[in-house]
Amino acid sequence: TIERSRERFNCQAALAVALARGGFACCSLLQKHLSQLEEAEGGFDQFTRSYRSFGVQRLPDNSLFFKEWAPAAEALFLTGDFNGWDKFSHPYIKKDFGKWELTLPPRHDRSPAVDHGTKLKVVVHTKQGERLYRISPWAKYVTREEKSVIYDWVHWDPPHPYIQIHPRPKKPSSLRIYEAHVGIASPEGKIASYTNFTTNVLPRIKDLGYNCIQLMAIMEHAYYASFGYQVTSFFAASSRYGTPEELKQMIDVAHSMGIVVLLDMVHSHASKNSEDGLNFFDGSDSCFFHSPPRGEHSLWDSRLFNYSSWEVLRFLLSNLRWWMEEYRFDGFRFDGVTSMLYHHHGIGAGFSGDYSEYFGLQVDEDSVVYLMLANHILHTLYPDCITVGEDVSGMPALCRGVEEGGLGFDYRLAMAIPDKWIQILKELKDEDWDMGNIVHTLTNRRYGEKCIAYAESHDQALVGDKTLAFWLMDKEMYTNMSSMIPMTAVIDRGMQLHKMIRLLTHGLGGEGYLNFIGNEFGHPEWLDFPRKGNNQSYHYARRQFNLVETDHLRYHQLYSFDRDMNRTEDKYGWLAAPPAFISAKHEEDKVIVFDRANVLFIFNFHPTKSFQDYRVAVEAPGKYKIKLDSDDARYGGHGRLDHNTEFFTEPKAFNGRPNSVQVNIVGRRASIMEAALG
Repeated sequence: TIERSRERFNCQAALAVALARGGFACCSLLQKHLSQLEEAEGGFDQFTRSYRSFGVQRLPDNSLFFKEWAPAAEALFLTGDFNGWDKFSHPYIKKDFGKWELTLPPRHDRSPAVDHGTKLKVVVHTKQGERLYRISPWAKYVTREEKSVIYDWVHWDPPHPYIQIHPRPKKPSSLRIYEAHVGIASPEGKIASYTNFTTNVLPRIKDLGYNCIQLMAIMEHAYYASFGYQVTSFFAASSRYGTPEELKQMIDVAHSMGIVVLLDMVHSHASKNSEDGLNFFDGSDSCFFHSPPRGEHSLWDSRLFNYSSWEVLRFLLSNLRWWMEEYRFDGFRFDGVTSMLYHHHGIGAGFSGDYSEYFGLQVDEDSVVYLMLANHILHTLYPDCITVGEDVSGMPALCRGVEEGGLGFDYRLAMAIPDKWIQILKELKDEDWDMGNIVHTLTNRRYGEKCIAYAESHDQALVGDKTLAFWLMDKEMYTNMSSMIPMTAVIDRGMQLHKMIRLLTHGLGGEGYLNFIGNEFGHPEWLDFPRKGNNQSYHYARRQFNLVETDHLRYHQLYSFDRDMNRTEDKYGWLAAPPAFISAKHEEDKVIVFDRANVLFIFNFHPTKSFQDYRVAVEAPGKYKIKLDSDDARYGGHGRLDHNTEFFTEPKAFNGRPNSVQVNIVGRRASIMEAALG
């Protein structure tokens, strides 16, 4: 207890040092931005609603108002189906600060001059005499014809828009995230739809006990194989899955199930596409971005935003507000935060934890202040909004409030955990697993900053790697997953470790938990999107839910364990509880024991040994019973323990706890035990 108190004090002292070195300076810049917004724009509420004035807006009299920011342009024109693609008939009027405006009066029958579903283009004349055809950065819907490689701006103003009726669910105290990609959410070799997700996937997520969905690849991206991380149209929901109204319905149905929905938000960079992206929108190499080389990411081959620009802040902050208001998302997972935080973008940089790595000239203050602004505005306007930062560097105070000098995120991704599991499975024999090192990796997080733990996400499943299940069982998953034949040694080991790794990560690794679509049932193989290198195949760009529905295959056993693991957490709430007390990490026995949220977790990773009357430490005296057992036959285990057995504590201090209890633990098994106090 003294050691834990000292560790907590040291963490708090280190945090204070971190904030003093850098946080308060950025906090001052944040206050300056907020004051400027109040003075120039009437406050951030109005500023972040700029999607109501930019792009195209239908006015009460059915006039259409168009507005763009193109500071380097010589002239702007609007063309499209509405004027027979005349390039010069409808010029924009130049306004101050690089803005351009155009108003189209209604037709004689009072209908809008541009019909819903028809195509438009902005014609940009540059100072160099070039004529460029562009999509509005504020376009709400873009599509691509089958034989074309370029996306088209389609005017979206449906006569009967979908009206969402279900209120947003309350922010969960225990966040259990189902990371999903709409396009791969089907066993069929094709791009799946929003409607398919609503009908076939949402009920699965609800049954599994997840209370949050993190949706990837929703912001429109021209290149499907980019996994949604090369965004071309920031205000457009991807049309390859269906219409905006179908996405709204999907989120509405999720809300009706009590599930919150997060959007994978890519504000760290943008696609280099120019004809259907932001790049060279006004003919210059800057506009939304820094000029090269600062404005280019050398590894991602993409453009980097200029977060110091007033109009870029308007665009990005309004983009966040758009997704919250128009589609009623419940928050965001911010991608590529490490790249944003540092001028070096994390390229070739190691992070040992020394504070000089986090506070110095290498930090991009413009990016830091943007993230603080984004989190401050989101949490002020939407108190239940959830924001998650993808940062591998370990930036101090990332998940502390902006009023403390922090960046204001609710959670950070615990990115070291999946890397550790992959490293262990690749490099170590079972008998060489280091219990202390595993526990250290799972608990090595900044005190007072909440983490999302996960054993694997989409990153681990991408081509060049493979799912945990495939690392564990490999080619035998093709031939030996039938429950009608005895388990081979490989399948037995893989099934048991798959469950144990996930439960240990769930119980010890953070204050939230994440699973990538399909991995809950041990999805085989890997992810690979259609591209030239695989002959445009969809074979690996799908989720084989049919494997779960085949009763004689063991996938449904892993599915059942994942479901019951989440339901058990829902009952006891360990993710919302303080960090676990770890009473044992025994190297020779390969045993890990900890308690959290008044339940006792026991793991035996030994490949061959079981233990009778094994003494473990407990805080609460009384009677203990097994509540979740990975060795249960329902989950593909061997059913070696009687769940009706009651275990009584003794007032014998052990491993830092005042009481202890003797239990039987069998090899390669994990269990959760509940105390009946008294």
